[in-house]
Amino acid sequence: MDIHDLIDEVIAREGGYSDHRADRGGPTNMGITRDVARDNGYFDDMKALPRSFAESVYRRLYWDQPGFTFVAEISWAVAAELFDTAVNMGPATAIGFLQRALNALNRNQQDYPDLKLDRQIGARTLGALRRFRALRGPGGDKVMLKAMEALQGERYIALAESRPGNEAFLYGWLANRIG
Repeated sequence: MDIHDLIDEVIAREGGYSDHRADRGGPTNMGITRDVARDNGYFDDMKALPRSFAESVYRRLYWDQPGFTFVAEISWAVAAELFDTAVNMGPATAIGFLQRALNALNRNQQDYPDLKLDRQIGARTLGALRRFRALRGPGGDKVMLKAMEALQGERYIALAESRPGNEAFLYGWLANRIG
């Protein structure tokens, strides 16, 4: 599996054109909102958004810019989860989940120092993930994914509780984004 496969999965899951009245993102196609499309140079009808444009946005904004390639060198599973969460909640939120999970799993800093929650992939975050993997082995990925998905699930519930319109999406978020 590689980033192209992840992008294909996201586009398949997100589906085609949508303009749900409860979606604050407005018109969306293949998961790309109108605002994201405009910010990246696409100004035509969202119904006609080219797949190649969506693929480019996903690659650049949700994989390359946040530095998930570096995470993939340590753990493909964690990088894939970061990508999927970034697409749905933004890269900073996804990275924050990783940093929080790493801090909670470092056994009171016995394994590695706590990370500053700066929501960026940097040397310290990568170092903590390397150390976590060295201590816990590849099986540690399953625990890390559970921790990150627990944080993601809690966030979805909070979004639905804070804005009733989000309840229209909660079932799909939990069914398609967790686990």
